[in-house]
Amino acid sequence: MSYIEKKYRLKITEIFEDLPSLETHLIELLNRNSVKVVDDIASVCAKFNKSINLILKKYYPEIKEMKDKLEIKSVLKFYYDLIDKLTDLVRNIENFQKIDSEYYDKLIEFIETKETLIDGKYRTICAQELTAFYDPASRANLEKIISEKYLMKSKQYFTIGSLEEEIKKIAKITGAKQVSIMEVSESHKKHLESAESIITYTISDDKDEGILFKIGTELKQYLESKKYYVVVKSGLVITNAKLLPDKN
Repeated sequence: MSYIEKKYRLKITEIFEDLPSLETHLIELLNRNSVKVVDDIASVCAKFNKSINLILKKYYPEIKEMKDKLEIKSVLKFYYDLIDKLTDLVRNIENFQKIDSEYYDKLIEFIETKETLIDGKYRTICAQELTAFYDPASRANLEKIISEKYLMKSKQYFTIGSLEEEIKKIAKITGAKQVSIMEVSESHKKHLESAESIITYTISDDKDEGILFKIGTELKQYLESKKYYVVVKSGLVITNAKLLPDKN
């Protein structure tokens, strides 16, 4: 095992070891059975997403040992599903303002059976995927499927709920603490003549330009997929989409 592989394997382990504290906090939020904590749940989801993306994009590609790849991939798959479930929960709360208590219970059960799922269901799935990937004939087919799925995922967004709801959901899942939609002013039209609305957002750490950039990028991609024009500034999105402004 190379030096860089050992180093990155350790980094992945450190990230995984930090996540149970988030899980504990998440269970506390879910146990409240309240839609009032939706912003807190979205914030936790964003933190999970940030950690998993860091592993996936920076560290995991350097891991070559099959045993390590299987172990890491199995854990990642659990968190993929958890993030999907949390995203769905946030979306449903924002759309309907209520959730059956059973929904919370199922999520808590999913988190509490994490180790069983990783050692059983997810390890089996990942072993099959890795076996297929390293078989030359299967690999070519699998790479094509992955490429197509990634392309679809990068261009498609949820369409349930109003445009305003979707914008706020995307921003919060990406890391925004607060999101506001306002009417455009003349000063903003200097950047986009056809501007109709502005979207502002704040984050916990105002100095984290990376998160601000990511939120702006996600909103830009979403709105452009809807055929709107967009200009992104730090903490601000200007668009020609005619959005319903928030009430003061």
